[in-house]
Amino acid sequence: MQPDLELVHIRKGESFAAWHHGYPFRTVRWHYHPEYEIHLLVSTSGKFCIGDYVGDFAPGQLVMTGPNLPHNWISDVPHNTVEPRRTQVIQFPDSFIDDTLDAIPEMAAFRPLLSRSRRGLLFDRETSAVVEPMMGEVMDARGVKRVALFFSIVDALIRAPEPQVLASLNFQLNMGKAENAAINRAISYLRENLTAPVTETDLAALTRQSPSAFSRSFKRHTGTTLVRYKNQLRIDLACQLLLSDPELRVADICFDVGFSNLSNFNRHFLKLKGMSPSQFRVTFAANTLVRMTG
Repeated sequence: MQPDLELVHIRKGESFAAWHHGYPFRTVRWHYHPEYEIHLLVSTSGKFCIGDYVGDFAPGQLVMTGPNLPHNWISDVPHNTVEPRRTQVIQFPDSFIDDTLDAIPEMAAFRPLLSRSRRGLLFDRETSAVVEPMMGEVMDARGVKRVALFFSIVDALIRAPEPQVLASLNFQLNMGKAENAAINRAISYLRENLTAPVTETDLAALTRQSPSAFSRSFKRHTGTTLVRYKNQLRIDLACQLLLSDPELRVADICFDVGFSNLSNFNRHFLKLKGMSPSQFRVTFAANTLVRMTG
């Protein structure tokens, strides 16, 4: 089964994402993303999969995954049970960590962990106990304090006993045929610059194709046009923001995800989701209430 692509949202003015979620939750599925992830289980137990590794998890499990490594945690809980807070997650992109490694020589010790995390790393319980309070604090921290906590977590991982490497050396994610490597690079670039005005000409140049050739290749690879694909990604990101932050105004979300005007955003949202952004938010809240009281 091919994993789903998760769109990781890093807020403007922040270097990494730090958030928590319960169970069930929309990201609890076989999925991947280009960002590194530090993943701490706070509650429940069950089975987890990292690449081709399958094992058991329990509260206190601490795992780090590298870019595009598929993973999932499935909690063993009674039907219709809702766990309000199961997981704490930090996600950070290559660009942030590369810039940090270049600017701060002391971070060089993090490089081996980053490399090995591409197969998934499971840390010991003592390290998890050290990291857990910092993970909890970074969820709500702001400014320099937030960055300081991130570096403290990294320091704890560097100092930890040798973690268990999870996925096998033979594991390879089939993200498409070799001849589609250029298109995959373009898609990766588009995702990383989703809210910017990236054009087809820009992506064609990245793949060293003419715009017309790139357009044909892109449609063969994705089954749709670049404009539709980009709108789908932006609407998916808008859905994440609608569900993760009830205080965010729809108008602010519209511009945050890259649309230039509210009416265009509402039109595409209705077309793709069958309802307005406000209705989507209310419907999700109602479904959550039913699960909690049912």
